[in-house]
Amino acid sequence: MKNNDWKERLGVMYSTNPDFQYQTDETEEEGTLPKEKQALRVSLDKHKRAGKIVTLITGFRGKASDLESLGKLLKTKCGVGGSAKDAEIILQGDLRTKALEILQKEGYLKTRII
Repeated sequence: MKNNDWKERLGVMYSTNPDFQYQTDETEEEGTLPKEKQALRVSLDKHKRAGKIVTLITGFRGKASDLESLGKLLKTKCGVGGSAKDAEIILQGDLRTKALEILQKEGYLKTRII
């Protein structure tokens, strides 16, 4: 039972109230917006990447698992490496037009190149 983990309650005094709920720092992950409502931006970036060029896809709103699956789809279809974390997808190389085409075929209609 995750709510009864004693490590999360260190420093909390005992309560005799049976309805008492311990305050935790957990935040619920927001639901993923539908594909047609996602406003994704595809851009080129080389800032803090040792001069290497990457395609950066930002603006994804949703669960981390959905971001990971979209990142995996893009990496597979483009045939490159990359990562998906912190609401952005990174693809190695300049793949802006190819990524835009793939996203639009998948149903992400509000996608644009910056």
